[in-house]
Parts: sequence; C-alpha cells; structure tokens
Amino acid sequence: MEFLVASAIGALTAGGLYLVLRLRTFPVILGMSLLTYAVNVFLFASGRLTIGASPILQDGVTTYTDPLPQALVLTAIVISFGMTAVIVMIALGAYLGSNDDHVDDQPDDSADRSEGKQ
Repeated sequence: MEFLVASAIGALTAGGLYLVLRLRTFPVILGMSLLTYAVNVFLFASGRLTIGASPILQDGVTTYTDPLPQALVLTAIVISFGMTAVIVMIALGAYLGSNDDHVDDQPDDSADRSEGKQ
C-alpha cells in the first residue's frame, strides 16, 4: 500500500513539473493543480493510513487515526482552489492583453518591421 501511494505521489509530482515547464498557460495551470494534488496525497498519507479506526479518542478504543492530516488536506484543498482561480484570472488577463497564451514574454518585432528596421 505504501509503494502504491508513494508511486502516485511521484507520478503526480513528475506530471505536474512537466506541465509547469511548458510554454503555454493552460498546461501550467494543470501542472499547478497536479502539484497541489500531490501535496494533498502526501499530507493525507503522512497521517498513517489506517482503515476503520476512530479519529476521536473514546473509552475502550486502542487504535485511532490522527485527524490533523485530514484537517490539513481540507485546508489545502480550499487554498489550492483559490490559488487556481487566481492563476486562471492572471492567465486570462495576460491572454487578453497580448492575444497570445505563451508564458514567456517574447518581444514583439512587428513594430520594428513596420518602421523599416531590421
């Protein structure tokens, strides 16, 4: 089970890094989402995956699940949703401002060519 979770975290991180390094804004947004999913799975797995255990201490319960990673994941989901919304708005503003969705801002040579400069 640990190998499966570690492999999933590694695959999400590798896919997220690959997409973040692309030159278009939409793959960068998807890559950031994959990275946040990888962090969420890592935080959730850090609380020891136990099935059927109570998250609250009660009398007579010998094993319990740590509720802190679950609370951290819920907080991280809300933060990642807000971050994704901000990134989408920044990318939309950049696209509407330049009519291009490249991440790197290449200088526009069309103004120099119209003036006769090479």
